[in-house]
Amino acid sequence: MKKLRLILGDQLNIQHSWFQKTDENTLYLIAEMQQETNYVKHHIQKIVAFFMAMRNFHLSLKKAGHQVVYFEITDTNNPQNLEKIITDCIENYKIEKFEYQLPDEYRLDKQLKSICSQIKIESEGVDSEHFYTKREELSTFFEGKKLLLMENFYRNMRKKHHILMDGSTPIGNQWNFDADNRKKYKGEVPVPAEKNFHTNVAKIIAQIKSANIVTFGNIDVENFSWPSSREQCLEVLDYFCRNLLRHFGDYEDAMHTDEKFLFHSRLSFAMNSKMLSPKEVIDTVVSYYNAHKETITLSQVEGFVRQILGWREYIRGIYWKEMPDYAQMNVLNNTNKLPDFFWTGNTKMNCMKHAIQQSLDEAYAHHIQRLMVIGNFTLLTQIHPDEVDNWYLGVYIDAIEWVEMPNTRGMSQYADGGIIATKPYVSSGSYINKMSNNCAKCFYNVKEKFGDKACPFNSLYWNFLDEKKEYFQKNQRMGMMLNLLNKIKPEDLCQIKLKANSIIQNMDDY
Repeated sequence: MKKLRLILGDQLNIQHSWFQKTDENTLYLIAEMQQETNYVKHHIQKIVAFFMAMRNFHLSLKKAGHQVVYFEITDTNNPQNLEKIITDCIENYKIEKFEYQLPDEYRLDKQLKSICSQIKIESEGVDSEHFYTKREELSTFFEGKKLLLMENFYRNMRKKHHILMDGSTPIGNQWNFDADNRKKYKGEVPVPAEKNFHTNVAKIIAQIKSANIVTFGNIDVENFSWPSSREQCLEVLDYFCRNLLRHFGDYEDAMHTDEKFLFHSRLSFAMNSKMLSPKEVIDTVVSYYNAHKETITLSQVEGFVRQILGWREYIRGIYWKEMPDYAQMNVLNNTNKLPDFFWTGNTKMNCMKHAIQQSLDEAYAHHIQRLMVIGNFTLLTQIHPDEVDNWYLGVYIDAIEWVEMPNTRGMSQYADGGIIATKPYVSSGSYINKMSNNCAKCFYNVKEKFGDKACPFNSLYWNFLDEKKEYFQKNQRMGMMLNLLNKIKPEDLCQIKLKANSIIQNMDDY
């Protein structure tokens, strides 16, 4: 029986059981498609990174002796659509069985099921063999429970996979060191230079332009820095362990205008493309910690493990539990449009300028920049979650819908009504001032609520609480903030709301 096996652009897992032996009757299919480049407008670095990684994976398969048909974006025989590519290959190569790895995006899962229902040969979907959990595992774990607390899921994962455990007890007798992961970075520890690969990507960029693919963001053609092969991804993992891990947890939530990446690993693209598995990343980091306990504290490692074993697996489970309805959720009825400066970085708000400009320059920002600066602003200005979703999905190199949507629509924008977050992650300028040096050189004054030089986050914050107070009336975690809101003098609240509405109506002037 001649088989056709599809490999999607985020399924570059050379350790998958498919590839453990060669078979002359098995043909692998990999395709660069405008279907995937154009469903939202993407950052140029994101498209380049995926195309490079796919092409390197193709070469790895061929070198191992596998048969592969590969479509580049500019190939004249490339239909640019998944269904047409599959059906053409079935006909041209006399395929008798079609197989695919279960995709991680709902739209592709739906499309592949539809394709399989129409083709007249046997078909089968198999596991991608990447995650710790199956799609439905989180739903089963929380069955019958009202609150889907990540911490409970995380502890269960630690026990189940015996990670940082001493029998049934967490090492250090503490499950979570989050309270130790909130230091402000003041330059007291030198930050090593990031691991770069200085790849020339002129050919791919020329092909993207030739195919008339619309992108945004910036790219250094001669010095592309992201890893695009498994070997390079392993280098990044090793670099993180040797140079960054010892301070990762301490400054996990910190921001600094002179340090784009601080001690973050930047392994998310390597994992989300499946060039690296979460298990090998965690195993490597934990092993390195065990061999270097004299220089690395437990809180650094636990903070890293929690992001992957806890949050990453949890977010994926939420996505498959709640889709497709999740994509339409907007419980706060936010309707505003993104301001133009999200595409340019031209704003006088220093924290937003740095976070957005970095996103445009690097296709990357760490979780606090995404959540407590950019996401905070979009929620306070009541931007429609569709607008926010599309921007986040397009701008970040690691953004695939299963991980982007629950983080953005749920955690950041509270559009899901609290499925993920028990309260909205909003703050005035004080939090940003506490965790960064952005406010010191900002055009605006972080201590003022209204007036020409008042920090926009301040009036936006209190205005948001006032606008949404009826919705949050029964939320116990919002009680203290709503009580403080009630103590604001009516004349001051009026000034705050006037200021906030001026900002919302004229965002590009700020």
